[in-house]
Amino acid sequence: MSTSPSGATSAPAASKRPTIGLKARHIHFIALGSAIGTGLFYGSAGAIQAAGPSVLLVYLIGSAVVYFMLRALGEMAVRHPVSGSFAEYTREHLGGWAGYITGWMYAFEMIIVCLADLTAIAIYMKFWFPDTPQWVWVAVTLLVVGGANLASVRWFGELEFVFTIVKVAAVVAMIVGGAAILAFNIGAQSSPPGLDNLWADGGFFPNGVGGMISAFILVLFAFGGTEIIGVAGAEAEDPKQSIPKAVNTVPMRILLFYVLSILVILLLNPWHAITGEESPFVQIFSTLGVNWAAALLNVVVITAALSAINSDLFGAGRVITGMAKQRLAPRRMATTTTKGVPVFTTIALLAVLVIGVALNWWLPDEVFTIVAALATFATIYVWLMILIAHVASRRHLSAEETRALDFPVPLWPYGQYFSIAFIIFTFGIMVAESDYWMALGVGVGFLVLMTAVYYLTGRHKVPAATAPAQE
Repeated sequence: MSTSPSGATSAPAASKRPTIGLKARHIHFIALGSAIGTGLFYGSAGAIQAAGPSVLLVYLIGSAVVYFMLRALGEMAVRHPVSGSFAEYTREHLGGWAGYITGWMYAFEMIIVCLADLTAIAIYMKFWFPDTPQWVWVAVTLLVVGGANLASVRWFGELEFVFTIVKVAAVVAMIVGGAAILAFNIGAQSSPPGLDNLWADGGFFPNGVGGMISAFILVLFAFGGTEIIGVAGAEAEDPKQSIPKAVNTVPMRILLFYVLSILVILLLNPWHAITGEESPFVQIFSTLGVNWAAALLNVVVITAALSAINSDLFGAGRVITGMAKQRLAPRRMATTTTKGVPVFTTIALLAVLVIGVALNWWLPDEVFTIVAALATFATIYVWLMILIAHVASRRHLSAEETRALDFPVPLWPYGQYFSIAFIIFTFGIMVAESDYWMALGVGVGFLVLMTAVYYLTGRHKVPAATAPAQE
C-alpha cells in the first residue's frame, strides 16, 4: 500500500472493506430517500397523463421489478460487501467486459442525472431570485454537495439523513392533507372527490393498454437511483444487518410514497385535470387553502434535487473507485483518504459536473430537457446487468452455499426472470416510441464507445484478480 503526499492511501484490493462510516440509520434513510425525488414530485403528472388511473398498476408492476432487483443486489452485497458493488459482481459472474461496461454505464447515468438535478435546482431558485443567472446556483450547489462528499462518508450520510426527513415529511403531509379533504370535504375543490374519479372519465384505462405501457419508462425512471443501497452497503458498519433491513422496506416505501400518494391525487382530481402545468402536490395544498403551497413545494423539490446529487456523486465515486482497484479505471482513482473518501474520483466527477455550470450559462432554457432524456437507457441497463449477474452468481453456488445464504431472494427464480423480461420489454418500448430514440441512440453510442476504450486500452487483458493498485 502506498501513501500520497496528501495522506491519501491506495486501497490494496477491491475485496477489502472500505473505512466504515455509515450507521444503520444512514443506510435506512439512504434507501428511503432514494425512492423519493423529482420523479415523484413533478414527473408523476406525465405518467398520469399517459396512463390515467391505470398508472397505479404501472407503479405496482414497476415496484415489483425494483424489489427483485434490489433483493438480487442485496443478496450479493450481504454475501460479499465490496467497494464497487454491482460493477464488481457483474465482472465476477459475467466477465470483464460486462463489469467494465456496467460500472461506466452507472457512472454515466449518475453524471447525467446530476446534471439534470443541478439544472433543476437553478430553475427552482428562480422562484425567489428571478434575476440571478442559473449557473450561479449550479456552482453553489456543487460547492455544498462536493464539500460533503469530500469531507467523510459520515458527512454524506448525515446530509442525506436531513434531506430525506424533509422529503418524507412533504409526502406524508400531502397524504394526510388529501385524506382530510376526502374525509371532511374541506377546501375548495373544482370537482367532487371520490372513488368515481378512478373510472368516471374514460374508465380505468382511458388511453387503452397502450397508454399504460407508455408510462412504464416514466415510472421506472422515477425509481432510478434505488440501486445505491448496494453501493452504500459496502460502507456500512454491519452489512448483514443494515442491508436486509433497508431492502425489505422497499415495498412499503413504494406503496406509501408512490402508490398511496398517486391514489390520493387521483381521488381528489379527475386524471385529465392533472395537466403537469403545476405539480400534483401543489394542487392538493392549494385545495387546502395553503396559499404558500408553491413556496413550500419549491423547498421540497430543491431538497429532493440536492439529495439526488448527493447520492449520485457518492454512488458514482464508489463504483469508479472499485473499478480503479481492479485496473478498469485510471489507477489514481483507486486512491482514498484515511477516512475512506475516494478523493481523486470525487474531484474528477465534480470537474465533469462543471459542464453543468457551462451548459446553464450557454443553454439555460433547453439544458434540463436535453440531459433528463439521456438517463433512462442507463438506468434500466444497470438494473438488467444486476439481475443477470445475480442469476449467474446462483449458478456458481453449490446447494450447500445456496442454503447458507444470509439474505436469499424470494420466489427464486421466477421473480428474477419476470424482472429481466420486463426490462427487455421496456427496451422494446424505447425502440417503438420515437420520443425515446435520442436516449436510446446516446445509450447505444456510449456502449460502443466504452467497448472500444475497453479493448484499445488493454483493459480486456486485466485478470479477474489483480495485485494492489500502485501509484
